[in-house]
Amino acid sequence: MEMALDQSDQLDDDALLVLFANGDSAAAATLTIRLAPQALSFARRMLGDLAEAEDVVQEAMLKLWRVAPDWRPGEARVSTWLYRVVNNLCIDRIRKRERANVGLDDVTEPADPTPSVEAKLIHADRIAVLDEALSELPDRQRQAVVLRHIEGLANPEIALVMETSVEAVESLTARGRRALAVILAPQKKELSL
Repeated sequence: MEMALDQSDQLDDDALLVLFANGDSAAAATLTIRLAPQALSFARRMLGDLAEAEDVVQEAMLKLWRVAPDWRPGEARVSTWLYRVVNNLCIDRIRKRERANVGLDDVTEPADPTPSVEAKLIHADRIAVLDEALSELPDRQRQAVVLRHIEGLANPEIALVMETSVEAVESLTARGRRALAVILAPQKKELSL
């Protein structure tokens, strides 16, 4: 018997994944609504391309559905597992680009479909400046900064996603923040950062 979508909102991710493994499509819908937006945001910032990020998230969600029957609640958080898969898929795509001699700077930023309201334009400019600044960071620093300060993950979760120690995450985020401050300093006044 399938649970109603509004009832599944009250369950944690582990319970929803177990329900999905037992055939509950409402649980899958709730997990998708809950996890996909953050995963997409992370992938877009890592790849700089919305369409490619959507492909990565779709692939990651399919992997999640495939592991659902074997999921062991409590061993890892579903969201952390998903971030790790998205991270790995992004790294694979970045490496593939590099092998094809296409740098991240050569990838064009997708057009912003936001209506031309002044506040939204200012926000879009700030996001573009931040994304550009993030693209100048080394891959590992960018991953740590995005996961910590944009996606809001805790350092232990980031360490699991990046397969490194909490101390290394702390170092990467600190170095990334310092580098971003230097990169963004010339634009601070005009963007009111």
